[in-house]
Amino acid sequence: MTETLFKEVHYSLGGLINDIGLGRIGLPDIQRPFVWANAKVRDLFDSMYRGYPVGYFLFWQTGAEGVETKVIGNANKQKAPSLLIVDGQQRLTSLYAVIRREAVLRENFEREHIRIAFRPQTGTFAVPDATTERDPEYIVDISEVFAQSTSKCIREYLKRLKAARDVSDDETELVESAIERLASLTNFPFIALELSQQCSEEQVADVFVRINSECKKLNQSDFILTLMSVFWDEGRTELETFCRAARQPG
Repeated sequence: MTETLFKEVHYSLGGLINDIGLGRIGLPDIQRPFVWANAKVRDLFDSMYRGYPVGYFLFWQTGAEGVETKVIGNANKQKAPSLLIVDGQQRLTSLYAVIRREAVLRENFEREHIRIAFRPQTGTFAVPDATTERDPEYIVDISEVFAQSTSKCIREYLKRLKAARDVSDDETELVESAIERLASLTNFPFIALELSQQCSEEQVADVFVRINSECKKLNQSDFILTLMSVFWDEGRTELETFCRAARQPG
C-alpha cells in the first residue's frame, strides 16, 4: 500500500473556532483571505442546522519555521500557526467570523461583519434586510446566540416577541428548542485531512491546485498566484499591495 502524506483527524466546530482564536490555525500564502458572500454563509448555516454534511477541511501541519502565514481574524494571537488551511478556507473563516463576530476582509479590501438572521419558529436563515430588521420573529444576528448563554438569548427573544403579540406555550417550547439547536452547532463534527510536516511548499501548492481543479477549472490568475506564493513571495506581496491600493482611493 502506498504511504500517504496525510492523516484523518476529527474536530468539532467549537474546537476549530478555539484553535483559530488562539492562532494555532492560520492561512498559508497560497490562500487569499477573502470570504464568501453572506448568502453562501447563510446556506452553510442552514445545511449544518439540518444536519447535512458540509465537506471536509485540508490542513497542512507545518511544524517548521520560515513558512509565510496569515492569521484569521484579529491579528493579536497567543500562538503562531502550526496548522494551515489548504482547502476549506472560505467555510471555516466564515464560520469563525459569525460565531466570534469578527470582521472579515472582502475583495474590495474593506472589513465588515457577516450578519445572518434566524427565525426560530420555522428554523430558517436569512441575510438581514429592512424587513427582517423590523420583524420581531427574527434574531437579526445569530452571533448573539453564540456570544451569550443560550437561556439568556431565549429570554430576550421571547420578551421581544411577546411585546409584539401573544405567544402560546407550544410556540415557546418550539422557540426554545430551535435556539438550543442553533447554539449546539458548535458541536457540529468535521473531518480534516492533515498533510504531514514532510510536505514541501511545492507539494502543498500542487495538492491545492489539483483539489481545486477537480471542482472547477482554475483560471490563469489563480494558478499564477499559487506559483508566485511558492516561488516568488516578494512578487506576490507587491502584487497584493498594488491591488489593495488600486481598490482604496487615496
